[in-house]
Amino acid sequence: MTQGYNIHANGIRQHLIRWAGPAGAPQMLVIPGITSPAITWGFVAERLAERFEVHVLDVRGRGLSQGGDLDYTLDAMADDAIAIAKIMDRPVVLGHSMGARIAIRANARDAAPFAGHILVDPPMSGPMRRVYPANWPWYGDSITLAARGCSAEEMRAFCPTWSDEQVALRAEWLHTCHWGAIRTAFDGFHTDDIHQDIPKIDTPARLVIAGGATVVDAADQAEVAELNPAIEQRIVPKAGHMIPWDDLEGFLAAVLDFNA
Repeated sequence: MTQGYNIHANGIRQHLIRWAGPAGAPQMLVIPGITSPAITWGFVAERLAERFEVHVLDVRGRGLSQGGDLDYTLDAMADDAIAIAKIMDRPVVLGHSMGARIAIRANARDAAPFAGHILVDPPMSGPMRRVYPANWPWYGDSITLAARGCSAEEMRAFCPTWSDEQVALRAEWLHTCHWGAIRTAFDGFHTDDIHQDIPKIDTPARLVIAGGATVVDAADQAEVAELNPAIEQRIVPKAGHMIPWDDLEGFLAAVLDFNA
């Protein structure tokens, strides 16, 4: 069963979509990346629900969660995750890209509500570090296109390897991504220091790496291992940064056996 729902947490309306798992399944809170409303994770969540009860978040300023004049900093998004996890039953948090950075910062601010962490290809940029490898116009131009109304074929120029259904969903939902929210998050990739938070993770944790991208490169992998040797690392060799979109089976193999 799939059902969308709203809750009031951390002072705003938070929208999530739930995919029911097996009876008694552990809960999982999925926090998507910078421009991925919850609905775009449906094809992943339905498979994760083979093992978990899956709740995918519309991060503030995206999808059906509250937007507008809000605080879109990493700390604010981390506090959202904490508040939602407190309502849930100590979920495993799976964060992709920006969502992984949110999960890392949330743990540093309050670790108690989380049973474990699956960190999927988090941008390893930050102060005095190399820049995030994606360029702002890819985000800004596609949001502008979606905001005026666009077809799936027009959106395909930004996502040439995605399936027809995946591109159509992005064309339909990208307009819900608040420009200020996306710009603040993108800038935060270069100003927020998540490395200081990595040693604070002491629950079971796994870093899932796109082997076909450079968001988490070999030097980053070595640094994470030094900062927190307890974090397991898995590589999905053929996938780019949008790992489930590039290699869904490889992604599932890297996460479904996670135990918290």
